Amino acid sequence: MSTTAVFTVEGMSCGHCERTVTAGLTALNGVTNVIADAKSGQVTVESAAPLQDEQIRSAVTDAGFALVGRI
Repeated sequence: MSTTAVFTVEGMSCGHCERTVTAGLTALNGVTNVIADAKSGQVTVESAAPLQDEQIRSAVTDAGFALVGRI
C-alpha cells in the first residue's frame, strides 16, 4: 500500500535546493517519489509504507534544511 505525505521545509530557495532535498529523501528506504517545491516550501513524499516524521526530519536536516512539520 502506497502512502503520500506533505511536509513544510524551510530554507529552500531555488532548484538546487529542491534537488538537494529530493536526493536526501529519495535515499530513504521505501521512498518511491519526492516532489520538492521551493516556492511553496512544500515537499511531497510518496513511499511504499508510512515513514516516521523523524526519518523525514533527519534526511531534511542532513540535506541542510529545516523540517517545519507535516501538512
